[in-house]
Amino acid sequence: MDQDGPTDATNALAGIRVVEFSHMIFGPSCGLVLADLGADVIKVEPPEIGDRTRRLRGAGAGFFPMFNRNKRSLALNVKTAAGLAVARRLIDGADVLIENFRPGAMDRLGLGYQALRDSNPGLIYYSAKGFLPGPYEHRAALDEVVQMMSGLAYMTGPPGRPLRAGASVVDIMGGAFGVIGILAALRERERTGRGQRVTSALFESAVFLCGQHMLQHQVTGAPAKPMPMRDPAWAVYDVFTCRDGAQVFVGVVSNTQWRDFCADFQLDDLLADSELA
Repeated sequence: MDQDGPTDATNALAGIRVVEFSHMIFGPSCGLVLADLGADVIKVEPPEIGDRTRRLRGAGAGFFPMFNRNKRSLALNVKTAAGLAVARRLIDGADVLIENFRPGAMDRLGLGYQALRDSNPGLIYYSAKGFLPGPYEHRAALDEVVQMMSGLAYMTGPPGRPLRAGASVVDIMGGAFGVIGILAALRERERTGRGQRVTSALFESAVFLCGQHMLQHQVTGAPAKPMPMRDPAWAVYDVFTCRDGAQVFVGVVSNTQWRDFCADFQLDDLLADSELA
């Protein structure tokens, strides 16, 4: 391996086994990244029906192939004694467990962290939840709901019309935070030999995305304006319609970029105008 050049990270987690009890996007996106990094991810699905995203159409038609690539699947009824025994054997040989069910659901099945840690003390148990512990922790959550609650939809839409982002950004970011926590726990296990519980949540992930705007309010004393509103500090930062009807987004946020922009588009008269510097 060339230590001075780019390296291939697709086998970074080779030898790590992950058992995934999750559905939709949040939990599966975490397993997806681990699989892309080389982990052996076994997705446990309900028998006969499987993950419900297998049957989605329209806007959801791409969910299953996108978030479940590089995984192996196993249909297993963990509500039966035989199915539960198979699940326990899988988990006892795993490094990581992923689940994104309602709080308490895995405990009721006999697959909560406390029930598993004795037989597999090195297990890293990742829970993808709607909310971290607090007044809302037992509420159901959706990507769209926490976008509205956190202010992300307010920052995305035009004034007076909050809009969800055009992709499942909070589900995916929540899963990415889960990956970060799992990697940190794996690193800690190398030192201590012990696993631990890791949790990330949709609401807190969405709040993190809005942190810069919250701090803007504290620094300036004025509420942040939705992003579609033009900010006079960045005079060229918008979608422009060209002569042929095509649209192009132009973002110029520094004097260096302004000089480069004017040079690339041969706008010498604009560059020479001192009022535009």
